[in-house]
Amino acid sequence: MKCVGIIGVGAYVPENIVTNFDLAKTVDTNDEWIRSRTGIEERRIASDDMDTTDMAIIAAENALVNAALDASDIDLILVATATPDYAFPSVACLVQEALGMKNVPAMDISVACSGFIYTLVTAKQFIETNTYKNVLVIGSEKFSKIVDWNDRNTCILFGDGAGAVVVSEVSEGKGILSFELGSDGAGAKHLAVCKETNTVTMNGREVYKFAVRQMPESSLNVINKAGLKKEEVDFLIPHQANIRIIDAARQKLGLKKEQVSTTITKHGNTSAASIPLALYSEIQNGRVKDNDIIVMVGFGGGLSWGSVVLRWGK
Repeated sequence: MKCVGIIGVGAYVPENIVTNFDLAKTVDTNDEWIRSRTGIEERRIASDDMDTTDMAIIAAENALVNAALDASDIDLILVATATPDYAFPSVACLVQEALGMKNVPAMDISVACSGFIYTLVTAKQFIETNTYKNVLVIGSEKFSKIVDWNDRNTCILFGDGAGAVVVSEVSEGKGILSFELGSDGAGAKHLAVCKETNTVTMNGREVYKFAVRQMPESSLNVINKAGLKKEEVDFLIPHQANIRIIDAARQKLGLKKEQVSTTITKHGNTSAASIPLALYSEIQNGRVKDNDIIVMVGFGGGLSWGSVVLRWGK
Protein backbone atom coordinates (compact mmCIF):
# COMPACT_ATOMS: atom_id res chain seq x y z
CA MET A 1 0.00 0.00 0.00
CA LYS A 2 1.27 3.45 -0.93
CA CYS A 3 1.96 6.00 1.77
CA VAL A 4 -0.07 9.11 1.00
CA GLY A 5 0.52 12.54 2.49
CA ILE A 6 0.69 16.27 1.93
CA ILE A 7 3.59 17.60 -0.14
CA GLY A 8 2.55 21.24 -0.52
CA VAL A 9 0.40 23.78 1.35
CA GLY A 10 -1.04 27.17 0.40
CA ALA A 11 -3.58 29.63 1.78
CA TYR A 12 -5.37 32.90 1.25
CA VAL A 13 -7.38 35.23 3.49
CA PRO A 14 -9.00 38.50 2.40
CA GLU A 15 -7.38 41.78 3.40
CA ASN A 16 -10.49 43.21 5.07
CA ILE A 17 -10.43 42.63 8.85
CA VAL A 18 -13.65 42.86 10.86
CA THR A 19 -13.05 43.02 14.60
CA ASN A 20 -15.42 42.32 17.46
CA PHE A 21 -15.53 46.07 18.05
CA ASP A 22 -16.70 46.56 14.47
CA LEU A 23 -19.53 44.06 14.96
CA ALA A 24 -20.56 45.74 18.21
CA LYS A 25 -21.45 48.82 16.18
CA THR A 26 -24.15 46.96 14.24
CA VAL A 27 -25.47 44.21 16.56
CA ASP A 28 -26.05 43.95 20.32
CA THR A 29 -22.75 42.36 21.37
CA ASN A 30 -19.30 43.31 22.65
CA ASP A 31 -15.68 42.21 22.40
CA GLU A 32 -15.50 40.59 25.85
CA TRP A 33 -18.66 38.54 25.28
CA ILE A 34 -17.42 37.19 21.92
CA ARG A 35 -13.87 36.45 23.08
CA SER A 36 -14.89 34.73 26.31
CA ARG A 37 -17.40 32.44 24.58
CA THR A 38 -15.71 31.74 21.26
CA GLY A 39 -12.07 32.86 21.39
CA ILE A 40 -12.58 34.98 18.28
CA GLU A 41 -11.07 38.47 18.13
CA GLU A 42 -11.41 39.19 14.42
CA ARG A 43 -12.25 37.60 11.10
CA ARG A 44 -11.46 38.27 7.42
CA ILE A 45 -14.36 39.20 5.15
CA ALA A 46 -14.10 39.05 1.35
CA SER A 47 -15.14 41.99 -0.80
CA ASP A 48 -18.30 41.84 -2.90
CA ASP A 49 -16.29 41.18 -6.06
CA MET A 50 -14.35 38.25 -4.57
CA ASP A 51 -16.06 34.85 -4.36
CA THR A 52 -15.19 31.36 -3.16
CA THR A 53 -13.47 30.43 -6.41
CA ASP A 54 -11.24 33.50 -6.41
CA MET A 55 -9.85 32.61 -2.99
CA ALA A 56 -9.51 28.94 -3.94
CA ILE A 57 -7.41 29.84 -6.99
CA ILE A 58 -4.92 31.90 -4.99
CA ALA A 59 -4.57 29.22 -2.30
CA ALA A 60 -4.12 26.55 -4.99
CA GLU A 61 -1.41 28.51 -6.77
CA ASN A 62 0.46 28.92 -3.48
CA ALA A 63 0.19 25.19 -2.74
CA LEU A 64 1.59 24.28 -6.16
CA VAL A 65 4.58 26.56 -5.63
CA ASN A 66 5.15 25.06 -2.19
CA ALA A 67 5.00 21.54 -3.66
CA ALA A 68 7.39 22.54 -6.49
CA LEU A 69 4.84 21.33 -9.05
CA ASP A 70 3.23 22.85 -12.13
CA ALA A 71 -0.49 22.89 -12.81
CA SER A 72 0.17 20.24 -15.48
CA ASP A 73 1.30 17.81 -12.75
CA ILE A 74 -2.17 17.71 -11.13
CA ASP A 75 -4.42 14.76 -12.04
CA LEU A 76 -7.54 15.61 -9.99
CA ILE A 77 -9.03 18.67 -8.28
CA LEU A 78 -11.25 18.31 -5.20
CA VAL A 79 -12.80 21.34 -3.53
CA ALA A 80 -14.49 21.26 -0.13
CA THR A 81 -17.02 24.08 0.12
CA ALA A 82 -20.50 24.85 1.40
CA THR A 83 -20.54 28.25 -0.29
CA PRO A 84 -19.94 27.69 -4.02
CA ASP A 85 -20.23 30.58 -6.46
CA TYR A 86 -23.09 28.74 -8.19
CA ALA A 87 -25.18 25.61 -7.69
CA PHE A 88 -23.22 24.55 -10.77
CA PRO A 89 -20.65 24.69 -12.31
CA SER A 90 -18.56 23.56 -9.38
CA VAL A 91 -15.83 25.64 -7.81
CA ALA A 92 -13.43 22.85 -8.77
CA CYS A 93 -14.24 23.24 -12.48
CA LEU A 94 -13.76 27.01 -12.27
CA VAL A 95 -10.39 26.47 -10.58
CA GLN A 96 -9.44 24.00 -13.29
CA GLU A 97 -10.15 26.55 -16.01
CA ALA A 98 -8.33 29.36 -14.20
CA LEU A 99 -5.20 27.26 -13.69
CA GLY A 100 -5.22 25.91 -17.25
CA MET A 101 -5.61 22.26 -16.21
CA LYS A 102 -7.32 21.08 -19.38
CA ASN A 103 -9.31 17.82 -19.11
CA VAL A 104 -8.39 17.26 -15.46
CA PRO A 105 -11.38 15.86 -13.53
CA ALA A 106 -12.74 18.26 -10.92
CA MET A 107 -15.53 18.15 -8.36
CA ASP A 108 -16.82 19.79 -5.20
CA ILE A 109 -17.54 17.92 -1.96
CA SER A 110 -20.06 19.49 0.40
CA VAL A 111 -19.78 18.44 4.04
CA ALA A 112 -19.66 21.95 5.54
CA CYS A 113 -16.96 22.30 8.23
CA SER A 114 -15.96 18.61 7.93
CA GLY A 115 -15.37 19.04 4.20
CA PHE A 116 -11.60 19.31 4.17
CA ILE A 117 -11.10 16.02 6.03
CA TYR A 118 -13.61 14.23 3.76
CA THR A 119 -11.86 15.64 0.69
CA LEU A 120 -8.39 14.76 1.97
CA VAL A 121 -9.46 11.17 2.61
CA THR A 122 -11.05 10.97 -0.85
CA ALA A 123 -7.78 12.08 -2.42
CA LYS A 124 -5.98 9.39 -0.45
CA GLN A 125 -8.13 6.65 -1.99
CA PHE A 126 -7.46 7.75 -5.56
CA ILE A 127 -3.71 7.79 -4.99
CA GLU A 128 -3.60 4.46 -3.15
CA THR A 129 -5.41 2.75 -6.03
CA ASN A 130 -2.96 4.21 -8.57
CA THR A 131 -5.79 6.11 -10.26
CA TYR A 132 -4.11 9.49 -9.84
CA LYS A 133 -0.66 10.65 -8.75
CA ASN A 134 -1.10 14.25 -7.54
CA VAL A 135 -4.41 15.55 -6.22
CA LEU A 136 -5.12 19.21 -5.49
CA VAL A 137 -7.34 19.49 -2.40
CA ILE A 138 -8.86 22.87 -1.55
CA GLY A 139 -11.08 24.12 1.25
CA SER A 140 -12.59 27.49 0.34
CA GLU A 141 -15.49 29.40 1.87
CA LYS A 142 -17.21 32.76 1.58
CA PHE A 143 -19.52 32.34 4.55
CA SER A 144 -20.08 36.09 4.74
CA LYS A 145 -22.57 35.80 1.88
CA ILE A 146 -24.82 33.37 3.79
CA VAL A 147 -24.57 34.98 7.23
CA ASP A 148 -27.44 37.02 8.64
CA TRP A 149 -25.52 40.09 9.79
CA ASN A 150 -28.38 41.02 12.10
CA ASP A 151 -28.21 37.70 13.98
CA ARG A 152 -25.70 38.19 16.78
CA ASN A 153 -25.62 34.46 17.53
CA THR A 154 -24.13 33.55 14.15
CA CYS A 155 -22.63 36.65 12.52
CA ILE A 156 -19.89 36.82 15.16
CA LEU A 157 -18.62 33.35 14.30
CA PHE A 158 -17.75 33.17 10.63
CA GLY A 159 -15.03 34.42 8.33
CA ASP A 160 -13.85 33.91 4.75
CA GLY A 161 -10.72 32.26 3.39
CA ALA A 162 -9.16 29.34 1.57
CA GLY A 163 -6.52 26.70 2.18
CA ALA A 164 -5.09 24.19 -0.27
CA VAL A 165 -2.83 21.16 -0.18
CA VAL A 166 -1.25 18.90 -2.77
CA VAL A 167 -1.70 15.24 -1.87
CA SER A 168 0.67 12.64 -3.26
CA GLU A 169 2.76 9.58 -2.44
CA VAL A 170 5.29 10.17 0.35
CA SER A 171 8.11 8.20 1.96
CA GLU A 172 7.43 5.01 3.87
CA GLY A 173 6.11 5.66 7.37
CA LYS A 174 4.96 9.19 6.59
CA GLY A 175 1.64 10.62 5.49
CA ILE A 176 -1.86 9.64 6.59
CA LEU A 177 -1.71 6.76 9.06
CA SER A 178 -5.44 6.41 9.74
CA PHE A 179 -8.74 8.23 9.33
CA GLU A 180 -12.35 8.29 10.45
CA LEU A 181 -15.41 9.76 8.75
CA GLY A 182 -18.90 9.90 10.23
CA SER A 183 -22.28 11.58 10.13
CA ASP A 184 -25.54 11.76 12.07
CA GLY A 185 -28.38 13.09 9.96
CA ALA A 186 -30.64 13.20 12.99
CA GLY A 187 -28.82 16.38 13.97
CA ALA A 188 -29.10 18.04 10.55
CA LYS A 189 -31.64 20.57 11.80
CA HIS A 190 -29.19 21.97 14.35
CA LEU A 191 -26.88 23.52 11.75
CA ALA A 192 -28.35 24.40 8.38
CA VAL A 193 -29.02 27.05 5.75
CA CYS A 194 -32.59 28.35 5.88
CA LYS A 195 -34.42 27.79 2.57
CA GLU A 196 -36.37 31.02 2.82
CA THR A 197 -33.53 33.39 3.68
CA ASN A 198 -30.47 31.47 2.45
CA THR A 199 -28.70 32.28 5.73
CA VAL A 200 -27.06 30.10 8.36
CA THR A 201 -29.20 28.94 11.28
CA MET A 202 -27.73 27.16 14.29
CA ASN A 203 -28.85 25.63 17.54
CA GLY A 204 -25.66 26.60 19.36
CA ARG A 205 -26.29 24.50 22.44
CA GLU A 206 -26.87 21.28 20.50
CA VAL A 207 -23.93 21.83 18.16
CA TYR A 208 -21.68 22.57 21.12
CA LYS A 209 -22.76 19.37 22.92
CA PHE A 210 -22.15 17.34 19.77
CA ALA A 211 -18.73 18.88 19.09
CA VAL A 212 -17.41 18.61 22.66
CA ARG A 213 -18.19 14.90 22.57
CA GLN A 214 -17.30 14.07 18.97
CA MET A 215 -14.05 15.95 18.45
CA PRO A 216 -12.01 14.23 21.19
CA GLU A 217 -13.72 10.88 20.57
CA SER A 218 -12.89 10.90 16.86
CA SER A 219 -9.34 12.06 17.59
CA LEU A 220 -8.76 9.19 20.00
CA ASN A 221 -10.27 6.74 17.50
CA VAL A 222 -7.80 7.59 14.74
CA ILE A 223 -4.89 7.55 17.17
CA ASN A 224 -5.88 4.02 18.21
CA LYS A 225 -6.42 2.93 14.60
CA ALA A 226 -2.90 4.08 13.78
CA GLY A 227 -1.51 1.92 16.60
CA LEU A 228 -0.37 4.98 18.51
CA LYS A 229 -0.84 6.31 22.02
CA LYS A 230 -2.13 9.80 22.66
CA GLU A 231 1.19 10.62 24.33
CA GLU A 232 2.84 10.24 20.92
CA VAL A 233 0.81 13.06 19.34
CA ASP A 234 2.92 16.17 18.74
CA PHE A 235 0.32 18.58 17.43
CA LEU A 236 -3.46 18.95 17.09
CA ILE A 237 -5.01 20.95 14.26
CA PRO A 238 -8.74 21.07 14.97
CA HIS A 239 -11.56 22.78 13.12
CA GLN A 240 -11.55 26.36 14.36
CA ALA A 241 -15.13 26.82 15.58
CA ASN A 242 -14.94 27.61 19.29
CA ILE A 243 -12.01 27.86 21.70
CA ARG A 244 -13.90 25.97 24.41
CA ILE A 245 -14.49 23.03 22.08
CA ILE A 246 -10.81 23.07 21.11
CA ASP A 247 -9.77 23.13 24.78
CA ALA A 248 -12.03 20.16 25.56
CA ALA A 249 -10.31 18.12 22.84
CA ARG A 250 -6.88 19.25 23.98
CA GLN A 251 -7.53 18.16 27.55
CA LYS A 252 -8.88 14.77 26.50
CA LEU A 253 -5.72 14.19 24.48
CA GLY A 254 -3.48 15.41 27.30
CA LEU A 255 -1.84 18.09 25.15
CA LYS A 256 -0.31 21.38 26.21
CA LYS A 257 -1.73 24.62 24.81
CA GLU A 258 1.33 25.12 22.64
CA GLN A 259 0.61 21.77 20.95
CA VAL A 260 -2.72 22.96 19.57
CA SER A 261 -3.52 25.33 16.72
CA THR A 262 -5.85 28.20 17.69
CA THR A 263 -5.96 30.40 14.61
CA ILE A 264 -9.64 31.04 15.40
CA THR A 265 -8.57 34.24 17.17
CA LYS A 266 -7.68 35.90 13.86
CA HIS A 267 -9.75 33.97 11.30
CA GLY A 268 -12.98 32.98 13.06
CA ASN A 269 -14.77 29.91 11.72
CA THR A 270 -13.94 29.51 8.02
CA SER A 271 -15.74 26.16 7.69
CA ALA A 272 -14.02 23.84 5.17
CA ALA A 273 -11.10 26.28 4.90
CA SER A 274 -10.49 26.16 8.64
CA ILE A 275 -8.12 23.20 8.94
CA PRO A 276 -5.93 23.87 5.88
CA LEU A 277 -5.67 27.54 6.88
CA ALA A 278 -4.57 26.50 10.37
CA LEU A 279 -2.10 23.98 8.93
CA TYR A 280 -0.58 26.63 6.70
CA SER A 281 -0.30 29.10 9.59
CA GLU A 282 1.43 26.59 11.87
CA ILE A 283 3.90 25.59 9.15
CA GLN A 284 4.71 29.27 8.57
CA ASN A 285 5.19 29.71 12.32
CA GLY A 286 7.56 26.73 12.45
CA ARG A 287 5.35 24.79 14.86
CA VAL A 288 4.81 21.83 12.51
CA LYS A 289 8.04 19.92 12.00
CA ASP A 290 9.21 16.95 9.97
CA ASN A 291 8.19 13.61 11.49
CA ASP A 292 5.62 15.21 13.84
CA ILE A 293 2.55 13.12 14.57
CA ILE A 294 -0.39 15.41 13.78
CA VAL A 295 -4.10 14.91 14.38
CA MET A 296 -6.49 16.93 12.22
CA VAL A 297 -10.15 16.78 13.21
CA GLY A 298 -13.29 18.57 12.08
CA PHE A 299 -17.01 18.60 12.71
CA GLY A 300 -19.90 20.43 11.13
CA GLY A 301 -23.21 20.41 9.32
CA GLY A 302 -24.81 17.08 8.67
CA LEU A 303 -24.10 16.66 11.47
CA SER A 304 -20.77 15.28 10.36
CA TRP A 305 -17.22 14.69 11.52
CA GLY A 306 -13.88 13.51 10.24
CA SER A 307 -10.35 13.06 11.52
CA VAL A 308 -6.94 11.89 10.34
CA VAL A 309 -3.63 11.20 11.99
CA LEU A 310 -0.52 11.64 9.91
CA ARG A 311 3.21 11.74 10.23
CA TRP A 312 4.31 15.02 8.70
CA GLY A 313 6.85 15.08 5.90
CA LYS A 314 7.47 14.05 2.31
